Amino acid sequence: MKRFKLSTEVLFSEDAIDALLEEKDENAVLITDKFMVDSGMADMILKKLSNCKEVSVFSEVVPDPPMDLIERGIAFLQDKDCDIVVALGGGSSIDAAKSIVYMAKKIEEKQNPDNQKKIKLIALPTTSGTGSEVTSFAVVNDTEAKVKYPLVSDSLTADEAILDAELVKSVPPAITADTGMDVFTHALESYVSTGHNEFSAALAEKAMEICGVFLLRAYLDGSDMHARQKMHVASCLAGLSFNTAGLGITHSMAHQLGAMFHIPHGRANAMLLPHIVEFNANINKRSRSQKTYLPAVERYALVAHILGLSNYNQVMSVRSLVNWIQFMQKEMNIPMTIQELGTITPDAYFAAVDKMAEAALADACTPTNPRTPTKEDIIKIYTKLWSF
Repeated sequence: MKRFKLSTEVLFSEDAIDALLEEKDENAVLITDKFMVDSGMADMILKKLSNCKEVSVFSEVVPDPPMDLIERGIAFLQDKDCDIVVALGGGSSIDAAKSIVYMAKKIEEKQNPDNQKKIKLIALPTTSGTGSEVTSFAVVNDTEAKVKYPLVSDSLTADEAILDAELVKSVPPAITADTGMDVFTHALESYVSTGHNEFSAALAEKAMEICGVFLLRAYLDGSDMHARQKMHVASCLAGLSFNTAGLGITHSMAHQLGAMFHIPHGRANAMLLPHIVEFNANINKRSRSQKTYLPAVERYALVAHILGLSNYNQVMSVRSLVNWIQFMQKEMNIPMTIQELGTITPDAYFAAVDKMAEAALADACTPTNPRTPTKEDIIKIYTKLWSF
């Protein structure tokens, strides 16, 4: 039996953040990062929380939030007798807030099983990429082991998600590119995953269609608020899709690149994606038409059609999709290879490949990949990623 569940109320369109004015007579905690405070974005949200009894700010979030940060956040919530948590920021801030609230609830269950306090979680994404505002996933980082661990539980899901393009209008082009390709990767991986269904597919199709039309527009002109709002919605749609269908090894492998070398998640996804499409389809630039194809091929052909690409036959469809992904990388100045990043030495990279491959195979995203990889397959893809 398959399930499709929507746990988060989504508020969107212009002035959606005004919904925060409805929160009254409660103790609120704003979880965010230092940049949001310094940029004035946090102050804008605090004004919208003016009807709350008391509002406190926890601004210690950093990229790839480590476990010790989560522990400090839990202590902060307990000290403030928190009723509402507002998560402001990108994937790291929202994942940190979800993890903090989730673990605080677990502690409350043990300490006070008969009178558990409900903490409402409201997510305000400031990038259009992760979809974390509507998913039951969160990623935390073990800094000592240099491994990212995805947490998966319905209890991680936010109660409300507020999608307001006002919060993303100042995002610089490079981050627009990285997060936009993260949206596309979420949608594509959920679309071909072994867990896909009619509901997840419909959401993924619309997200990919929006990316095809509006991602480059948002990158080229950050003041194009129509494109910004469309990409904000696409991010949420893709999040809803992969929340029920799962992801694949693009994410499994990107998690390791982020944990080991701190490559931004969306950028790592974009760099890996052409190689993963070729692997899942078992089609590359030297392939010819075949009598039968792997299951992912038909799905990729449908994506090519959605994007308006050549789909004369299955091989051409897959090649067109790979070419489109690489075209978007080039148009938005996303490196094609690890070598192009210019920040990682060959010795450091290849010394880490075996460990990253082991961790990628064990990653929670791997089981729903449409083609089951071996460790040798993962190593081969990491090796190709170094340089063409």
